Amino acid sequence: MKEKSLVPGKDNIVLIGMPGAGKSTLGIVLAKILCYKFIDADLLIQESCDKSLQRLIDTLGPDAFLEIENQVLSEMNFEHSVIATGGSAIYSDAAMSHLGEIGRIVYLKISFDELKNRLSDFSERGVVMRDGIGMSLRDLYDERLPLYEKYADITVDVNDLSITAAARKVAHALK
Repeated sequence: MKEKSLVPGKDNIVLIGMPGAGKSTLGIVLAKILCYKFIDADLLIQESCDKSLQRLIDTLGPDAFLEIENQVLSEMNFEHSVIATGGSAIYSDAAMSHLGEIGRIVYLKISFDELKNRLSDFSERGVVMRDGIGMSLRDLYDERLPLYEKYADITVDVNDLSITAAARKVAHALK
């Protein structure tokens, strides 16, 4: 585990992981536990474009969406915040490098079986499928897993945990 000092501007907690891993929901609870602000990157993207994530992906295509996401993430300049990224944040090395500079990156790890249970229908969730519509959930999981592991400072297994228990586990791992 790489240690990062909690100096101003670098004291953020950045959550990464598969869609359905709990980044947004757990992030809110974690922010309350730590007395941090909460930032949802997906909502910032939607706000900046005035469209839902799924609509952006459908109208612009995955590559253009990833460019927008990269820009929003790379320009983040928060302090003392829990930042929930979209599951596709790990496709941008520039964005992940920036996020790593402003905080500690926590990978919320779930198993493929847990992912299937949580994402019974991911067609409207704004999930980026780089290989197009024919990409299976298994393909997506297998493609992203090594990227999450690459960028994580801390990995926390959140399988079979309630949101509150998972947030507590993350808070403990950050100590």
